[in-house]
Amino acid sequence: MRPVETWGLAALACMLAMGAVGCGTPAAPQPPSLNLPDRVTDLFAVRAGGQVALTWTMPKRNTDKLLLREPVTVRVCRQDGVGPCVDAGAPLKLAPAAHGTFVDTLPAAQIAGAARAMSYFVELKNRKDRSAGFSNAAAVVAGASPEPVAGLSAEVRKAGVVLHWTASGDEAAVRLQRTLLTPPKTDRPKEGLLTPPREALEQNLLIENVRDGTALDKSIRFGEVYSYRAQRVSRVEVDGKTVELASDLSDPVRVEAKDVFPPAVPSGLAAVATVGEAGVETAIDLSWLPDTEPDLAGYVVYRREGDGTWQRISPAAPVVGPAFHDTTAQPGHTYVYAVSAVDQSGHESARSAEAQESVPSS
Repeated sequence: MRPVETWGLAALACMLAMGAVGCGTPAAPQPPSLNLPDRVTDLFAVRAGGQVALTWTMPKRNTDKLLLREPVTVRVCRQDGVGPCVDAGAPLKLAPAAHGTFVDTLPAAQIAGAARAMSYFVELKNRKDRSAGFSNAAAVVAGASPEPVAGLSAEVRKAGVVLHWTASGDEAAVRLQRTLLTPPKTDRPKEGLLTPPREALEQNLLIENVRDGTALDKSIRFGEVYSYRAQRVSRVEVDGKTVELASDLSDPVRVEAKDVFPPAVPSGLAAVATVGEAGVETAIDLSWLPDTEPDLAGYVVYRREGDGTWQRISPAAPVVGPAFHDTTAQPGHTYVYAVSAVDQSGHESARSAEAQESVPSS
């Protein structure tokens, strides 16, 4: 048989056999998937008093980059110092990509003694109880925590909410956890440059160098309802790093931030008379320093003669600017003036210091 014919027969045989076994060098056999869930890489832990709260994100895939299809067994353990990683509770079952949470109530050994490093880990296991290893370490501090805050109370003032608690002579800082209780407003105006940003539902305010058991929260908004809890925070040196050790949170205190406070009393009132001549009307011009409060609506102007009673001489609507032109002043009369400020809720301040002026006789 000629060489060309031999090659053609071989090629035909190969083509017929391709569907079954293929031609050329066979591929290397692939190992079966172990179906090990990927390790957690964002484990985070926070201790408050006798409890540690853990959060993490469950992986979507296994170590072979295949999507996980079933809930995964999660083991949570704690390592005090250089000891073994001890189970912190019963295993959990969580779905792939789920937001994992766990709260560990610490045994007596971990809430006593000197401050020391303690780490948490989570381990994800498959059906055969096998894992790809521990997560990243989430570090906290073991040892005795500060005493909880006691006697927390709240009082609304014009400057904000004043918090009081039973003072402790050695506290360096207190953290206030503020929760907004007011439901979101459905008639909120559209977002714009002058629209105040939405208030966060949860805020943490760290007050440094507290000695007298008092703090002022200036960032509240009147018309809202808040809840406050407090915890003492100490800073300790562990393994060359400064870390926080916080007490348990106090019982909550509720406060309704009602604006029942009038604006500041106007100051700097001055009065100057002008006598009508050559077409100029007789009048007394008043001026004062402007009030800078954000909810100011305007001013009210009062006048009296001698020991007479005060009369409001400005219009029913508040005067917008810090000036007033009294055209009802009469020649030969002496007047005493005072001014008050009014906010947008209708609260009126006390009257200012008086200013006296006489209009010469024509």
